[in-house]
Amino acid sequence: MIRASNDPYRDWLRARLSAELGVSEADQTIQGAVQRRGWTSLRALGPRDVVAVLQDVYARLRLQYGDARADRWLEATTLDLARFAETVPVPAQPTEGPIAPAPSPVRWGRRAHDLPLLLARSHAEIAGRSLGAIRSNPDLRALERAAEWDVQATQAEVRRWETEEMLSRLRADHARIEVADQVAAAAAQAELLDLNVRELEDSLRAGQSVGPRLAHTSLMASQTHAFLDAFTPLIDLTDADTPLTMLDVDLAHARFTLGVPLHPNVLRARQALNYAQWQAADPAGQSQAVMQAHHALHVAEQDARAQLETTLQAARSHQSALRDLKMQVENLERRAAQLQQLGGDPLSLARVRLEWRQARTAARVQAHRLEEALKLLDALVSEGETVSSPAS
Repeated sequence: MIRASNDPYRDWLRARLSAELGVSEADQTIQGAVQRRGWTSLRALGPRDVVAVLQDVYARLRLQYGDARADRWLEATTLDLARFAETVPVPAQPTEGPIAPAPSPVRWGRRAHDLPLLLARSHAEIAGRSLGAIRSNPDLRALERAAEWDVQATQAEVRRWETEEMLSRLRADHARIEVADQVAAAAAQAELLDLNVRELEDSLRAGQSVGPRLAHTSLMASQTHAFLDAFTPLIDLTDADTPLTMLDVDLAHARFTLGVPLHPNVLRARQALNYAQWQAADPAGQSQAVMQAHHALHVAEQDARAQLETTLQAARSHQSALRDLKMQVENLERRAAQLQQLGGDPLSLARVRLEWRQARTAARVQAHRLEEALKLLDALVSEGETVSSPAS
């Protein structure tokens, strides 16, 4: 099979940018992005690399022409790229060596969740070796396109499990801070309950009928102190004072549509379709196997689109809740400052501090879930970091 280009994504990007910036400026933009990110200058670009360059151009267009025009350009360009990515595999470099080298023994004692990533990397290496063998055998050259899809699918599977590993570490970090938030909120609650107990004791001595309230409040205070005795030694309480992360991300961004053709299951289904077409030698695609492969690809695209939309909807929900809670936290901070300035009573100040801790704890959970959703989206659609721009 003769290729029109060994770097189709770079050619597509150059043509697209030339229409907006001119040929010379387009080449300079691509070269600048390559140098800035430390990419090898001669390697073929892929969809994620193209998205990174488009983000650079989008930032420039926003400054020059405003958000409206830049948004329209990026949406149209990203949709065109998604369509291009659906039909053109990334030119893959074969892995050197025999097709199926003898694997080294798997070391016992690995954690169970390490094994899928190990398996995915093995499949990617074997796919790369197979591609090299196909390219070197004239009788198999018709399989080159399917082999490139195979390499791309196995590499996407590696990214999927690398993303799972990253999310696992991220969730562990988040859980540690969220537990610290819970303990700090309990400490604020204990302070408020202790003040309530003292106030009720004074009222009881003054002859007021507050015995049941005092007993209940004393019980709650003792339970809260028991919780603190158990959990305070297990955490670093300073984690609760970690600043809240506010992530400024446009979740209506058209580039997220690129996640569908780049989804591992879609890439695998497309590879299966290419292979079925090669086996059938039927360009019209009317054989039963080819029709079944087309259906499997359609189902994979629907599932990937549903997963992407579900993740996006979750991210939008967390982002909206986080904004509301952030305003609540800021309002409580102002109330606490005003109470201190006006010499407010300790009970009122303790009550505001508890509300502040509780609101901050809820905001932290939303910030963490938002960050996790964005990391997952970023792994699907981009070579860069979606969540690298905290709001001021």
